[in-house]
Amino acid sequence: MSYFRWDGEDLILDCHLQPKASSDEFAGLHGDRLKIRLTAPPVEGKANAHLMAFLAKAFGIAKSQVSLVSGELNRQKRVRLHAPKKLPDLPGLADSKP
Repeated sequence: MSYFRWDGEDLILDCHLQPKASSDEFAGLHGDRLKIRLTAPPVEGKANAHLMAFLAKAFGIAKSQVSLVSGELNRQKRVRLHAPKKLPDLPGLADSKP
């Protein structure tokens, strides 16, 4: 199983978050999920908001085009990106355009 799939022009990502990291970055794979390190703490939705902003910037879309599908209170999250404009250099993603 892959950490991403296309649903029409939307990209669905299965992520594993590491909050309170020293920097914001994609950190490879964690099992069948994309590991993302974020500097935000996991309190009062700060990590989720930071994740949305980080992904929006990485994929060249507005924050409003990023939505949390599942995992609001969990490190394991599923995120929908509506029509990403660019694809970061992540394993298998660059050659997977819908």
